Amino acid sequence: MIHLDFHDPRPMYEQVVEQFEMLIARGALAADEKIPSVRQLSVQLSLNPNTVQKAYSELLSRGEIYSVRGKGNFVSGDQTGIRNKKLEQIRGEMLALLRQAKEFGASTEQLHALLTSLMEVEQL
Repeated sequence: MIHLDFHDPRPMYEQVVEQFEMLIARGALAADEKIPSVRQLSVQLSLNPNTVQKAYSELLSRGEIYSVRGKGNFVSGDQTGIRNKKLEQIRGEMLALLRQAKEFGASTEQLHALLTSLMEVEQL
């Protein structure tokens, strides 16, 4: 379900947030599906419960999960919103890379060929 990269320089709670967003966006977590408790997830991932609580707080503030008192946390179910937000973030990152490549003299044809080549090699 959730896989953490201990070599990633980002804080663990950010990785947990990102993993939940990906699971929701892909439809692996359905709307109104209960997610593990803070205690369950902290044991499962070998993380401090405060780290998991911080991730859940972030997901709550983003509206990606909701809490029911005495029942737990559940997926809000806005797959489209999360997907669109992530695609917009990727668009921004790609735009920054394209501008950087243009500054170094890359032509549109070279960039197109590079993208096509990468997609073929990575089987995307």
